[in-house]
Amino acid sequence: MSDHLKRMVAPTSWRLARKEQTFITKTRAGPHNAGAMPMVVLLRDRMNLARTMKEVKLILSQRSVLVNGKPCRDPRMGIGIFDIISIPKMDQYFRVLLDKKGRIITVPIDAETAKTRLARVAKKTVVAGGKVQLNLASGANVIADHQVKSRDSVVLSLEPENRYAVVDHFPFAVGNMAMVIAGRHAGRIGRITEITTVAGATPNRVALEDANDSTPFETIDDYCYMVGRETPAVSSWGIEA
Repeated sequence: MSDHLKRMVAPTSWRLARKEQTFITKTRAGPHNAGAMPMVVLLRDRMNLARTMKEVKLILSQRSVLVNGKPCRDPRMGIGIFDIISIPKMDQYFRVLLDKKGRIITVPIDAETAKTRLARVAKKTVVAGGKVQLNLASGANVIADHQVKSRDSVVLSLEPENRYAVVDHFPFAVGNMAMVIAGRHAGRIGRITEITTVAGATPNRVALEDANDSTPFETIDDYCYMVGRETPAVSSWGIEA
C-alpha cells in the first residue's frame, strides 16, 4: 500500500493547504484512530520545526522529540488528542488538543504539566491474578483498580520511574466535565446533565451544558472524553472552554 494519500481527501482536522501539492504522508497504523496526524505533518506543516521529510527524519533520529515520555523515531507515527509532545533540547512542551472547530492543535505547557497525560478507557479486562487491565483508546494497557470503568478517563504519569501509573480518575457520570472529540460539536466542553441508555446497537445519548455559556447540546457517548469531575478541571488541561 502507498505511504501517501491525496491532500484533497486528508482529514480536515489536519488543516492542510489542499492545492499546494498533490500528496501528503499517510499515518501508520498504531495509536489513535485513522484521523491521527502523522508526526511529520505535525513537525513540518503545523509547528514549522522542519521544512522537509529529510529534516524530520534527522530530528527524530537524534531522539529529540518525545511522545508521552518516549522518543519517537517514526515520522509516520500517529499523533492524537491529549498526547504530550516534548522537545527537551528546546525546553518546549505541548499538549495535543482539538479547537472549537474540531481541528488538531498544539497547546504550549510547562515541563511540570508535561509529566502527566489524560487517557480514555476503551474497555477493561481481568488478567492473571485477578488484576484489572485498562485498555486505553490510545493503544496502551495499564493495571488499575475495579472502580475505573469503560468511557472513564485516567490521568497517567509520564515520569520514567513511574511511567503510565494511574494518578487520577475522571468517571463518565452525570455532573462531570466532558470534551466532545467528534461529530458536529467536536471541540466543545460541557457538564454532563443526562445519559440516556438506548436499546440495541444505537449509541447512547448524552446531554451536556456548555462550560462557557450553559447552552444545552447533545452528542453520543462514544464522542465524550472526560476531562474533570464536579469541579471543572478544564483550565488545568489547557483547554479553551
